[in-house]
Amino acid sequence: MKRAMRLAVLLSGRGSNFGAIREAVIDGRLDAEIVAVVSNRPDAQGIDRAREWGLPAHVIEHRGRTRRDHEHDVLAVLRAARPDYIVLAGYMRLLSAEFVAEWRNRIVNIHPSLLPSFPGVDAQAQAVAYGVKVSGCTVHFVDEQLDG
Repeated sequence: MKRAMRLAVLLSGRGSNFGAIREAVIDGRLDAEIVAVVSNRPDAQGIDRAREWGLPAHVIEHRGRTRRDHEHDVLAVLRAARPDYIVLAGYMRLLSAEFVAEWRNRIVNIHPSLLPSFPGVDAQAQAVAYGVKVSGCTVHFVDEQLDG
């Protein structure tokens, strides 16, 4: 029997994309199990939602720490959870080349623009300022480039 895909979700804010993923799992539209939710921000509403829903929730603060030390602790959680894929759902941190290499082709990002247009933060504001007539979002595998 085929097992459900194991997902880890990394988020930094409200967790709206995380909520949509969870809803798809519950509705049976996504054959997956959420095995870890990690945030770099202790005040992230997404972490509160994960706890309310009884999911394994981890806050790993990045402020005052080196990227290497922060990622070391995130990786420890991920290794223990053994996800098949990591979903960046509003995770507002750049991942190091070493982090990406360990999970190559298994990190998926949800970005609020039609890449390659408007990478990075404030993609929707960038699109409005540019005057685009059509916008959307991109789901892509993460590599070493910002929204590459």
